[in-house]
Amino acid sequence: MRLILVGPPGAGKGTQAVFLAAHYGIPHISTGDIFRANIKGETELGKLAKSYMDAGNLVPDSVTNEMLKDRLTHSDTAPGFLLDGYPRNVGQAEFLADVLVEKSITLDAVLELAIPNEEIIKRLSGRRTCRNCGASSHVIFDKPKVDGVCDNCGGELYQREDDKEEVVANRLAVYAEQTEPIIAFYRDLGLLKVISAVGEVSEISANAIAALK
Repeated sequence: MRLILVGPPGAGKGTQAVFLAAHYGIPHISTGDIFRANIKGETELGKLAKSYMDAGNLVPDSVTNEMLKDRLTHSDTAPGFLLDGYPRNVGQAEFLADVLVEKSITLDAVLELAIPNEEIIKRLSGRRTCRNCGASSHVIFDKPKVDGVCDNCGGELYQREDDKEEVVANRLAVYAEQTEPIIAFYRDLGLLKVISAVGEVSEISANAIAALK
């Protein structure tokens, strides 16, 4: 199975990626993991990416693309792969298409986790994180026993900056502008499968497997 997972922040991509990768016996490849591995390994691409990040700049597509291309040469990708967080725009999608042609590999599907913006804002802006142990809870879906206190260690729960409603709304606007066009790109190629990302995790996983059959 060679699969791309797409969907807005808060759609639950990380959770479903772990499940699907285990189900199909393929590596879960996220851009975050690729960046960390290259930076930790002090590869030339890692040093280059770090120089942009240290300056507070976005890492250019050319660097991200080369890291991804290199990751697809690893032996664990022979039976397939699941890409999470890449491609982020049509330019990256076109680069990936060229890499796959070069390797005589075809994509099986692009799975979109669809979810209304109001639901995402409710999910993310309600999240609270423990200052002490980092555990997460939620003001609606996973309430702590005592308001503002972590069930795990008794630490103070707080709302991270990137979980604030206006920040979440901005992240969704960026997603709509930069990433949503790849959905049309893959729909035109006949690769897009769409499932709802609202509901129980197990139900969404079952729908994902059914869509990919």
